[in-house]
Amino acid sequence: MSRATAGTPAPESPASPASPASRAERIGDAALALLVERGMRGLTHRAVDERAGLPQGSTSNHARTRQALLETAVRRQVQREAEVLTPHELPGPGSGGEALVDALALALHRYLTDHRSLLVSRYELALEATRRPELRSFFDTAGATFHTPLIAMMTAAGSPEPERHALSLIAWSEGLMFSCAAGSFHAAVPSRAELRTGFDELLRGMLGDRADTGE
Repeated sequence: MSRATAGTPAPESPASPASPASRAERIGDAALALLVERGMRGLTHRAVDERAGLPQGSTSNHARTRQALLETAVRRQVQREAEVLTPHELPGPGSGGEALVDALALALHRYLTDHRSLLVSRYELALEATRRPELRSFFDTAGATFHTPLIAMMTAAGSPEPERHALSLIAWSEGLMFSCAAGSFHAAVPSRAELRTGFDELLRGMLGDRADTGE
């Protein structure tokens, strides 16, 4: 495993609020940065204004309640995570197991090398969702954005149980990311080749002769 850069940088906010949409993004980015730097207790409307460089009261005007502020953070989290692996890098139907393994290994490697702060903010939001039923529903709906495409990919790869296999892939990925971002392996990051080997082993175990990963 290669050594990771020490520390977990906070997400950076966009430079200027050119439009209402970009202001919403600045608020979301500032909220995520505060979650990384200070945890859930540090996430306040006033702190978001200060972190985003916005006039006092801007965040309250955009998200009047704490629930609304948390939903803003989750929404921005989903947007930022969707940018880790761009649509043109995702394998299409019929691309085969090799393309799926490449895409999954690329996504995890990017998370662990360039987007570790997004993992920390995700964990903060996920834990808060366990204490707030109203946020749990919102968080789960947002998470479906990632689960549904993976189930479709597993179906296309020939999985006889795509939902269960997708869950296994997600669980393995989440466990590895937590270990390397916040757990006992935080100082080391698997190489992209090592991640590819891990995904290859998982898919071969799930798909058997259906797996065609090029190994």
